[in-house]
Amino acid sequence: MNRITTAFKAAAQENRAAFIPFLTAGFPNPTDFLQHAIDLLKFADILEVGLPFSDPLGDGATIQESSEAALSQGVTTEITFELIRELRSLTNKPIVIMTYYNPIYCYANGESGFVHTAQQAGADGIILPDLPPEEATALREAAIPIDLSTIFLVAPTSTTERLQKVTSSCSGFVYAVSVTGVTGSRAALPAEVPALVNRTREVTSLPVAVGFGVSSQTTARAIAEVADGVVGGSALIHAIRKEGTTKRLAKEITGACKRGKLESKAVSNTHLTLPTNREV
Repeated sequence: MNRITTAFKAAAQENRAAFIPFLTAGFPNPTDFLQHAIDLLKFADILEVGLPFSDPLGDGATIQESSEAALSQGVTTEITFELIRELRSLTNKPIVIMTYYNPIYCYANGESGFVHTAQQAGADGIILPDLPPEEATALREAAIPIDLSTIFLVAPTSTTERLQKVTSSCSGFVYAVSVTGVTGSRAALPAEVPALVNRTREVTSLPVAVGFGVSSQTTARAIAEVADGVVGGSALIHAIRKEGTTKRLAKEITGACKRGKLESKAVSNTHLTLPTNREV
């Protein structure tokens, strides 16, 4: 088993969802990024590292601004790989890169060069928010032999046919977004999310992690009751800006990932309330 599979199995055995925090590589600067990542790894099951990009179409203002800040300091794809190498020397926990396709397309030796360098740096997978699985054949063919997971996204609007297509191209886990559109403030998690998790589980045995919705202990607990993983990003970036640390929020979310008495993976269409004052 690779590190991602091991992490989800370990969390399930402890009756909790895996905690998957997100940080933008090099934000607020490369040195502080490493310290924040080290702090988060004390709580995380899997660390998601965002590769800074000038047009992050799936992200809301908070992550967009963190990406701009990293780019303005000269954080490149190669520097992101260097940061991952340093983290890999410090931890055996899984690290996944979230990247849009353009940096892969423009990379030296293209898709094959990118995935091999990512794996050699210590990454265990790549989250691909804007690459349709239909267009990812060559990338997957390069990633499979080196055990680099390819993670695609499903949404509440995904049909059964689409779920089958996307999940068949995934390895490691499936990333389910709680809403259509970009990350941002939400008054409530849509009632379709539990149904989306159930429908996804009907077509794959892979773990399902939910993102675009974790901004507090309350939201993390709600997602942990229905999914295998809880992804949090903007709230952690916000905490770095406001508090200078992610420790308080990470501790709260980790505690919230522990499940209650819910034993079955099948869940009902429960309406899950989110606070309104925080980006997700």
